Amino acid sequence: MWHDVAIYYNEGGVFMNYKSKLSKLAEGITSSIIRELLKFASEPGFISFGGGVPDPETFPRKELAEIAKEVIEKEYRFSLQYGTTEGDPLLKAQYIRYLERWEGLKGLTENNLLITVGSQQALDLIARTFLDEGSIVALSLPAYLGAVSAFKMRNPRFLTVPLSEDGMETEILEKKLESLSSEELQRFKFVYTVPNFHNPAGVTLSLERRKHLLELAERFDFFIVEDDPYGALRFEGEHVPSIFKLGGMDRVVLLNTFSKVLSPGLRIGLVIAHESVISRLVRVKQGVDLCSPSLTQRIAARYMERYDMLAKLKETLEIYREKKDVMMKAFERHLSDIGARWTRPKGGLFSWIVLPEDFDTLEMLEIGKEHKILWIPGSAFHVDGSGQNTMRVSYCLPSKEEIGEGVERMRRAMEAYKKAKVPSR
Repeated sequence: MWHDVAIYYNEGGVFMNYKSKLSKLAEGITSSIIRELLKFASEPGFISFGGGVPDPETFPRKELAEIAKEVIEKEYRFSLQYGTTEGDPLLKAQYIRYLERWEGLKGLTENNLLITVGSQQALDLIARTFLDEGSIVALSLPAYLGAVSAFKMRNPRFLTVPLSEDGMETEILEKKLESLSSEELQRFKFVYTVPNFHNPAGVTLSLERRKHLLELAERFDFFIVEDDPYGALRFEGEHVPSIFKLGGMDRVVLLNTFSKVLSPGLRIGLVIAHESVISRLVRVKQGVDLCSPSLTQRIAARYMERYDMLAKLKETLEIYREKKDVMMKAFERHLSDIGARWTRPKGGLFSWIVLPEDFDTLEMLEIGKEHKILWIPGSAFHVDGSGQNTMRVSYCLPSKEEIGEGVERMRRAMEAYKKAKVPSR
């Protein structure tokens, strides 16, 4: 007989060995380094360049508070009830209008949208729907850790493609695809890409490479998962059309989210795709969580109905641009003389630092903690185990003063690491 307590015993008083009952999948899952580092980030005195956490001061909290009160009091029959698996029709209608204005996407219907619990669930649903053990997926090196985690659940084979200032090097992807056998091409499912202000690298896929990627999709018969959480966060340069806009829904599945443009606490993501794809994802989602929360969906819908979300972002973009500029100047001042290289993003939340090869940023993180500065080691974003001398840094959450101080601390940690770990020559 089992007892409802924190630690379970059987009648003989012997502790149940749950580890012996784990699935092979669960045995292989490790903790996310980003989630672990966020625990340190809340400790007094720490400055974190770790998580891609939006600045809370950019949240329209007063507007959301008013709408939440109205939605609960006046629309409780919907907002406090179970919803459909596909999502709130009102939110879908508002988002279709948003996509038409922002991306020039026309002809979308509610059947082309699925509302998920953040983009992470969208990635999980895509993995569950399309990947089997031994399936082949192409992604960048480095790649977004959340996508890698979701895809790894299905035990696929990764085809990695390096990044440059113009994003994924589709020329190299083409050569790798040409080297696959006909049987391997049958198992090749999709290319995953974050085209705008890449997480973690901060670079943007050029228009030429977007078109080339679409050409490859036609030639080798695969589809493209376009993950675009940061596209609306451009604070410099000209807007580049989405791959979805260029190629249409026959070859592209587009992922969007409210986490970076409104609030991550709402936990709202969206899949925009051909209705045949959406219907398959809906079936899988039914077995995962039945439906996304009705309350947060309706709050977001009423917000979009009442306010211009893009206009509201202008102040946020100026905040992030100023913070990015402070970080770039601090890099020039403190990192340029040690052989470091970094990306200069025109939007989004991240920059990517490449240090000399004798640095290991995961190993160095322990020294960083002593100096109360955090970053994400680049090896976490490399599915092939490389990237030891790289790191992701985010400028969105710390204040401008903290960014300057944080880069100074990072330089001191690098000096301490080199003194302790790198032999003098």
